[in-house]
Amino acid sequence: MSEPSLRDRIELYFATVPSLFADAEEFGSLRLFVRKAEGTPYYGGPNHARPTSAGHVNVTAADIDRVRARQRELGVPESFEWLAEVTPSLRARIEAAGLPVAERPLMALDPHHPLPPRSLPEGVTIRALGADDPALPAVLALPRLAFAAEGTAAGPAGRAELAAVAEELAADGTVATIRPSLLAGHKVLAAAFAPDGTPLAAGHYHPANGITEIGGIGTLPTARRQGLGAAVMAALATHARDHGVHTVFLAYAEEAVARIYARLGFRPAGTTLLIADQPARGQ
Repeated sequence: MSEPSLRDRIELYFATVPSLFADAEEFGSLRLFVRKAEGTPYYGGPNHARPTSAGHVNVTAADIDRVRARQRELGVPESFEWLAEVTPSLRARIEAAGLPVAERPLMALDPHHPLPPRSLPEGVTIRALGADDPALPAVLALPRLAFAAEGTAAGPAGRAELAAVAEELAADGTVATIRPSLLAGHKVLAAAFAPDGTPLAAGHYHPANGITEIGGIGTLPTARRQGLGAAVMAALATHARDHGVHTVFLAYAEEAVARIYARLGFRPAGTTLLIADQPARGQ
């Protein structure tokens, strides 16, 4: 029996990993993932839908309308996501429904490519975080600042802004909702830390069936242009490999970032399609 192709493994991942965090509701040819508990973070973005089977060609306008109605009932964004190469016909149907579609290219790590530790600025260290790590609020706050100022250029947001967002996330319960996923091993979170303990870059992955996508790689704007994002990416990929993950992939939005990933050993692996304004996946 032949091994599943890379595309098949990625499709399996997208079809199964949300079930670690969400319940599935069937709407004909579409499956909607609905979070199990209010505020519980899970892979795939809040309450997104995808085809029920690979290559499904009978996604109807009625199915799309039913999913959107359910998403409106839940009070969540109308989110859909699928692999372009696996279900190519869905794009036209989604666009016909009036939803804008965006492309997010994928890259997969060459399984034979070595990942030696990346060089770091003096005093900077990288570690995976446990559920009770005192740095957890700040690490969870970091992506909000990183993705609010897109690109790779340095920006003004730094320690003070990070501390303010961390306090907000601790107060509103966001930090508490992350802890069960870390304890269960459904989420792995790692960060690069300055000598004073301030997180400078962070990212995460959610393993399932020996497959994972690395996501949420972001650097504090004041700490950019030091190779910290690439170092965290390499550390997460190494951690995943060391814990039984054989297929590591990621998505990117900018060619400059893709070139960095290519230097780490990632190669093109298809394209995900999603609603243009839906929440970022894997945050």
